[in-house]
Amino acid sequence: MFWNGKNGKNGGKSEGNGHHLIDLQGIRKVYDTGAVKVEALRGLDLAVRENEFLAIVGPSGSGKSTLMNIIGCLDTATEGSYRLRGEQVAGLTIDRLAEIRNKRVGFVFQNFNLLPQLTAFENVELPLLFKGTPARQRRERVELLFEQVGLSDRMLHRPVELSGGEMQRVAIARALACEPDIILADEPTGNLDTTSGRDIIGMFEDLWRKGHTLVLITHDPAIARRARRIVNVQDGTVVSDEAVA
Repeated sequence: MFWNGKNGKNGGKSEGNGHHLIDLQGIRKVYDTGAVKVEALRGLDLAVRENEFLAIVGPSGSGKSTLMNIIGCLDTATEGSYRLRGEQVAGLTIDRLAEIRNKRVGFVFQNFNLLPQLTAFENVELPLLFKGTPARQRRERVELLFEQVGLSDRMLHRPVELSGGEMQRVAIARALACEPDIILADEPTGNLDTTSGRDIIGMFEDLWRKGHTLVLITHDPAIARRARRIVNVQDGTVVSDEAVA
């Protein structure tokens, strides 16, 4: 279909790479509200190799969104070890965590999280601005991404002028702007019609085939089966971890 990915390493298969990109061991996350403590993750272990495409599934309140927030460095664990490409995340400074989020993790959310006052082009350009990319390189990169997601004619439109499927394509382009190690997608088809949702998952499959690592949070079994590995989380821990035939 498309993509300026990462040279298609492993031909879309993770078995050839024994190095863990994500390595979580004994992860606990406790939210202390003062009156009560809620244990969202309970000693969870999870390892993800480069160029894997996995879906994390589980009922509401299972801990899957907390897990995604920890993987994406939006939150930190109460206990346990998290290594991202060998780097221990625990104890990193706020600035270093922000740098990881900007350069090494691409986020795609159910509600798109586009800034309404900016054009589609400016939304995709924003991570490159934070990264300090020169103006000419920013323009070339953003134009390439819009070409790849099939929205070259919508770059100057604001989010309110776009359909849900178009907004999610913009969000994917933004997630790819800094060529991250990981794409994290939280219910990316949740606000889309069936056709648009199918197109978005097709894009994720293309990204995987081109060498990207994708972690997808979903409650939809049909969407989960489009991944190549399904991790089931319940009550804050992994209860099953299976390859998709």
